[in-house]
Amino acid sequence: MSAVAITNPPSDTPSSSKAARRPRGARASLWSYVSVNGLLVIGSLYMLFPTLWLVFSSTKSLTALYTTPAFSFADMKLGENIQNVLSAENGIFLRWMGMSFLYAGVGALVGGMISVMAGYAFDKYDFKGKKYWLGIVMSGVLIPNTATVIPLYMLASKVGLSNTIWAVLIPVLCNPFGVYLARTFSQGYVPNETLEAARVDGAGTIKTFVKVALPMMVPGYVTIALFQFVGIWNNFMLPLIMLQNRDLVPVSLGMSFWQGYTKTTPAFTPMVITGSLLSIIPLLIAFIALQRFWKAGLTAGAVK
Repeated sequence: MSAVAITNPPSDTPSSSKAARRPRGARASLWSYVSVNGLLVIGSLYMLFPTLWLVFSSTKSLTALYTTPAFSFADMKLGENIQNVLSAENGIFLRWMGMSFLYAGVGALVGGMISVMAGYAFDKYDFKGKKYWLGIVMSGVLIPNTATVIPLYMLASKVGLSNTIWAVLIPVLCNPFGVYLARTFSQGYVPNETLEAARVDGAGTIKTFVKVALPMMVPGYVTIALFQFVGIWNNFMLPLIMLQNRDLVPVSLGMSFWQGYTKTTPAFTPMVITGSLLSIIPLLIAFIALQRFWKAGLTAGAVK
């Protein structure tokens, strides 16, 4: 009996230790699940509440805005508020929206393409001082845009471009973070073997990029262009410093003009709220329409 006890150790020892560990693992998993999802819910509410407040408040008159709960419909004046926004100052809101489309659209399409070409060149080509040039570009990521506004204004004034469309368009075509993203996309999307095969077939540098590399980098280009579009659409400091002509300012700066009027003319308050709601609609449409591209672009590097 004793030999059997020695040669055959209790079979329940490993399983009992697992059983002892399982509750702690289950508790840790539950705690991780609750904490992660709790943070996501808090973050979602933080971003969702201002938008909901904007939707509810844009339906109210000036009186109902201050006498009814924030997240409730009152007298449903949305149509009247939109009409007031579109007709104020001879329809200048539509001009501000048009200028925002011009700055953000051209900046996203052209600036995104410049970033893709620069990132592709940094990834696929060797040239003198490549590391130092890349370091200089990357250092631009760390510099806040507000720190460069005054030097840019001095340069624009020197060459006579201040208070023109070009004073806003030219600076937004350069995006160091876009170059960094494009270089990452090029590393993940464009195999060196494919480029070598194109060169063996007689394709030159430009044809290899346009016909072979660029189609592979479309998701990356769309992602960079979308980030560019949102950043330029919400840009405030650069137009504020560069532009004095009210007809050239984007909608973000135009809303600040109307916000200043509310101190002496409270009737502008519903117009500012409704105009702000209308100004974010193009961003929502861009995100929804292009989501399949930028989602693929963001996850491709992780798969690799």
